[in-house]
Amino acid sequence: MPRPFRCRRIRCSPDMNYFKPRGIPLDMLEEVKLTLDELEAMRLADWEGLYQEDAAKKMNISRQTFGNIINSAHKKKGALWKWLKDRMAGCGWAER
Repeated sequence: MPRPFRCRRIRCSPDMNYFKPRGIPLDMLEEVKLTLDELEAMRLADWEGLYQEDAAKKMNISRQTFGNIINSAHKKKGALWKWLKDRMAGCGWAER
């Protein structure tokens, strides 16, 4: 039996619930769902620059759980970045 789900503290509230690049039809895009946990983990680790231990305490979770959440968020962010690079490469932009 899995461990019970522990309540997490989430302090960010996004202004939007959907993001789509302009000019691309929705049926041509792959949907990537970012959970509020993942968004909060990125906010704490990437934008506020907190260590995982400190960020985990702010979210009221273990450091291991925080690490799992941030890894998942970074994979999703990586998929978006790959799409952007591919898209920009098709517009005459080249990576140096």
